[in-house]
Amino acid sequence: MALSGHQQVNEYMNNLEHPLKKEIEAVRTIILSADKQISEHIKWNAPSFCYGNEDRMTFNLHGKGFFRLVFHCGAKLKDGTAQKPMFEDATGLLDWAVSDRALVRFTDMNDVEAKKEKLVELVMK
Repeated sequence: MALSGHQQVNEYMNNLEHPLKKEIEAVRTIILSADKQISEHIKWNAPSFCYGNEDRMTFNLHGKGFFRLVFHCGAKLKDGTAQKPMFEDATGLLDWAVSDRALVRFTDMNDVEAKKEKLVELVMK
């Protein structure tokens, strides 16, 4: 029997060896608590979060001393997507890589706590 998305992520997190594992778990909890319609699964070998069955955020856990949360529009750019960012970022947290992909970087638990309220605001966009 195939694992549900939530079970996939639980298994992934149980096996994850990362110096910022507690911080990654904290960000995961913040995202899942922001809206009951958010689901999770594994995409690109990392936990990914969906809203309305569309991938919206995926962890990038490859940094040294930090990790990132990537905000995106799924794997392919949708038709009609402009050259401007996907949405207005009033929080100032996002670093726009391209118009359909932005990053939030986390370095430690203090950083996660400091960004928590703004992260919830972004997740709700």
